[in-house]
Amino acid sequence: MERTRTRLGAAVFLMLILGHLGNALEVPLDPKVLEELAQPPTITQQSPKDYIIDPRESIVIHCEAKGKPHPSFSWTRNGTHFDIDQDPKVTMRPRSGTLVVDISGEKAETYEGIYQCTARNKHGAAVSNNIVIRQSRSPLWSKERNEPIRVQEGEALVLHCRPPAGLPPPIIFWMDVNFQRLPQSSRVFQALNGDLYFSNVLKEDSRNDYICYARFPHTQTIQQKQPITLLVLNLDAVNETVAALFNETDLFSDGLAEERKPTFLIPSGSSSSKMVLRGQVLELECITEGLPTPEVSWSKLSGEFPDKRTSIVTFQKILRIVNVSDADAGEYRCTAHNRLASVHHTIRVTVKAAPYWLTTPRNLVLAPKEKGQLICRASGTPKPTINWAMNGIPIENSPEDPNRKVEGDTIIFEEVQTGSSAVYQCNASNEYGYLLSNAFVNVLSETPRVLTPANQVYQVIRNNHALLDCSSFGSPIPKITWFKDSQSSTLEGDPYLLHENGTLEIYVAQALNSGKYICVARNTLGIAENHVYLEVKEPTRILKQPKYKVAQRNRNVVFECKVKHDPTLIPIMIWLKDNGELPDDERFLVDSDSLTITDVTENDAGTYTCIMNTTLDHDSASAELTVVEQPDPPTDLELTDMKPRSVQLTWIPGDEHNSPIHKFVIQYTDSLHDHGHWHNLTHVPGSKTTAHLELSPYVHYSFRVLALNAVGLSDPSNPSHMYKTNPAAPDENPSGVKGFGTEHDNLMILWKPMSGLQANGPGLQYKVMWRKKDVDKNWTSVTVANVSKFMVSGTPTFTPYEVKVQAINNNGIGPDPVVVTGHSGEDLPVQAPDNVQVLVLNSTLAEVHWEPVPPKTVRGHLKGYKVYYWRERSLHKHNPHRVEKQLLTFSGNKSHGMLPGLQPYSLYLFNVMVYNGKGEGPASSNLQFETPEGVPGRPSFLRITNSNLNNLTLEWGPPNDLNGHLTGYILKYQQVNNSNELGPMEELALPANKTSITLPNLKYSTRYKFYFNAKTGQGAGPVITEEAVTIMDEAMPSRQVDIATQGWFIGLMCAIALLILVLLIICFIKRNKGGKYPVKEKEDAHTDPEFQPMKEDDCTFGEYSDTEDHKPLKGSRTPSNGTVHRDSSDDSLVDYGGGDGQFNEDGSFIGQYSGKSSIRETAEGPSPVNTTAMNSFV
Repeated sequence: MERTRTRLGAAVFLMLILGHLGNALEVPLDPKVLEELAQPPTITQQSPKDYIIDPRESIVIHCEAKGKPHPSFSWTRNGTHFDIDQDPKVTMRPRSGTLVVDISGEKAETYEGIYQCTARNKHGAAVSNNIVIRQSRSPLWSKERNEPIRVQEGEALVLHCRPPAGLPPPIIFWMDVNFQRLPQSSRVFQALNGDLYFSNVLKEDSRNDYICYARFPHTQTIQQKQPITLLVLNLDAVNETVAALFNETDLFSDGLAEERKPTFLIPSGSSSSKMVLRGQVLELECITEGLPTPEVSWSKLSGEFPDKRTSIVTFQKILRIVNVSDADAGEYRCTAHNRLASVHHTIRVTVKAAPYWLTTPRNLVLAPKEKGQLICRASGTPKPTINWAMNGIPIENSPEDPNRKVEGDTIIFEEVQTGSSAVYQCNASNEYGYLLSNAFVNVLSETPRVLTPANQVYQVIRNNHALLDCSSFGSPIPKITWFKDSQSSTLEGDPYLLHENGTLEIYVAQALNSGKYICVARNTLGIAENHVYLEVKEPTRILKQPKYKVAQRNRNVVFECKVKHDPTLIPIMIWLKDNGELPDDERFLVDSDSLTITDVTENDAGTYTCIMNTTLDHDSASAELTVVEQPDPPTDLELTDMKPRSVQLTWIPGDEHNSPIHKFVIQYTDSLHDHGHWHNLTHVPGSKTTAHLELSPYVHYSFRVLALNAVGLSDPSNPSHMYKTNPAAPDENPSGVKGFGTEHDNLMILWKPMSGLQANGPGLQYKVMWRKKDVDKNWTSVTVANVSKFMVSGTPTFTPYEVKVQAINNNGIGPDPVVVTGHSGEDLPVQAPDNVQVLVLNSTLAEVHWEPVPPKTVRGHLKGYKVYYWRERSLHKHNPHRVEKQLLTFSGNKSHGMLPGLQPYSLYLFNVMVYNGKGEGPASSNLQFETPEGVPGRPSFLRITNSNLNNLTLEWGPPNDLNGHLTGYILKYQQVNNSNELGPMEELALPANKTSITLPNLKYSTRYKFYFNAKTGQGAGPVITEEAVTIMDEAMPSRQVDIATQGWFIGLMCAIALLILVLLIICFIKRNKGGKYPVKEKEDAHTDPEFQPMKEDDCTFGEYSDTEDHKPLKGSRTPSNGTVHRDSSDDSLVDYGGGDGQFNEDGSFIGQYSGKSSIRETAEGPSPVNTTAMNSFV
């Protein structure tokens, strides 16, 4: 991961560059420094050396320079001083050397010449290049009259353009009178000089509008040559013309032009030479004529063409090499050939070079007594000459300086002196051009200053490089030292590295390297320091990278990208697709740590990259999405190797859509028997594209292929051509043959008809054959049409037969059929089971036994036995007589069965019969049995009919199902208090003839739960439960009021109030100290109602109410007579509490009684005792 660091940019400062001998330095570009430092002039902008001007506009010759103080400007023209004050048309821009020449009313030629600018201040003078000013020219074509050109067909031709000379040269192109470019080819083409060449002319080249155009780019004007008319004559026309003139016939033997070998038109001969300057464009031209049209090719005899710089254009006629280098020199061969011959031309290319820089002289800033040097090195062909000048004057004519020595391309300075600042010019020139460069030597004495902004904060990622800048300036060059925090020792050695420009590098930054750093710059004139800060941050890491996904089209895909980063850095998550932005599609949903693509399409496939960027670093991870779908259908189905019973099918697979094809499914349709319905024939692995198909006779086949991959089946391919097989005898017989009777005297023979595909030919019939099994030897047969059954009549009842069915068509019979055994029709059984007996196992279960009937009497397939039984009556005489028949079926040849679910103490009747596929046989005689006693059912009702202060009356009804002789009842009851706690159980045994009872000596205002059931000699039956509440004593309210008005009672209440106040204060104090105290446990529901229990959670006293004592359990129903009916005998605590039941922290159940007792209205409200007691506390 690349290191990212905070920087302020080049506008703040430029780091020092130490590239010369000695202690040479450069003046930084910091504006604050530049304002204070003296500096010789430096040219910053100038016009090009060759400056072509537009005569319609003012001439602007640029010359800009900088320096301290700001320089003044002067110009020379053609080597002499140009006094701009003497020419009113010429002005110089303020604080600039740029000239503006107003040529309105003047000829531009007046100001053509060679200009040079000089920028000067007291520290030296800098000069510009020689700027050659020339006016652009676009002269008109000279008037001429072009005679029509007549040429014989097949001859070579050149149409000359010869445009007027312009500055710069014009661009040439040929067009017709409609301004449409003339078509060019290897036969007709334009040469570099603008002429139009014909290797050979054809009749269709005749036209009267060959026009040459010249476009002058500087003035954006186009000049046009007069149209040229070309007439191409064939040999027949020449014969006629000559014959008319000379009275001769058939001068030329035939009308075909004579073929010619290739000949070079440009360049001529077998060899030529070409010179090109380094860096320019080399264009070699090879123009030939001949018939047929010659083809041109190029080669380099001394090497290969440069790959990226070479092109062959204009129908192979021109070889072009751009940005020519010395390596492009050598011999190039042009070869032209047609079917008659091949010719060659060799071009020897030499490369010359105008001067170009190797080392450009650079500005020097030196302190007094320092040394340095200016180096000016250039190359070219021929080698350029180096000339030095100082402040624009040749150095040999400048004042001598004993501390300066010129050695060719180098000037060496030794112990420079104050006041020796100057600008030196280096001129490198040869016959092809020159180079001019200015470089100043500035001798300064400056105290150190640190250019890096103060209190700069650098942030780096842990384990990366940290570079702390200390850009400084001073003359002599200051020495840089670094300190950290309050340490007095300099930072040297591992892990620190001090660079020559003052930058402190920490190769592997760690958290302990964070802190304040002090940079100190010293020279002989003073000292300066600066403080910077380093913050080392944790790296950004992707913890959960996105994973490779394979998705079906129209499904959703989620790429996860969970990242950890330094908490002080602001992260930005970016997602890319194939290294580009995500598509502008609402289906792409970017979340903080994921990318969701909904309804995926094939275009969504690619590589997805999540990039987490911070201001310092980033981390990225990529995953590929492959979108799959069912393959495209196969194409180009072809049938080969066609035989009577087989064919070879081949096809071309469709696109797999990124999911390999597992197999190909071959289907067929039979247009003869089942047109339009397709059936699976076979399948082959996905690696195969051919299948050998076994066929059936007499079928008109068409095939199609489907491809299957992990996504699903493709659409079917287009059907193949139809292939018809010849008919043949059947290969198989009908399946599903069976014989059975529908009546007692017939035999129905049934089979599954054969399809047209199975028939193998026309005229399908069936030969049906049957005989009695183990009786007849010969088969009875009949041939029937294409049906599926045949009825044999007059058969004995339920007799076994052997049957078979054979297929026949017009081409023969099928193979021997399989023999199947069936039976003629069934009849009802004729005999009832004998020796029927019954064994009563208990009051609800009995077992029946019988003797199976003889098989012959069944007269059919034995299905089983049926037992019909019914309850005749109860053994109680008063019970009504009821007959409800019930049926039990016992499949197979059984001899006994169980009768479950019987009613106790009852009389039952039953009989037994056999049955077959036809129906039931006769029943056995009815037999009876009695079931013994059982336990009784639950009593029909239980209700409380009277509720008094201390007694309750209960009434009940006997059970609906006595199930024997009732011997009595059992009554159990118990109290239920406010805590839903159950009291001790009381039990009473009651006689069978009793239907009510009054329970005396009960507790007033108390809830009771009752459990009641009946019993016989076999035991007690199920329990019915109810609940009821005794009423309150009406005398209690008056007594309570009287007590409340007594003086002793009032005194007692005041004492209790005072005690409560003291307890509250103590509780409050202890609570503030964090103590916990035991409290009095909750009082029983029947304790003194005047005592108020204290709540444990807040040390306050809760209200006491006996309302709870008069509420029935939640979930119960209270009728208007005060009784409580229960739906079941379940006495779990949950029933008492209903849905609102809760449990205390100690696990005890909390429940509220709900419901309403109508015995007294006061039972629903709080007791008067409680009301008075509460009032007494107020």
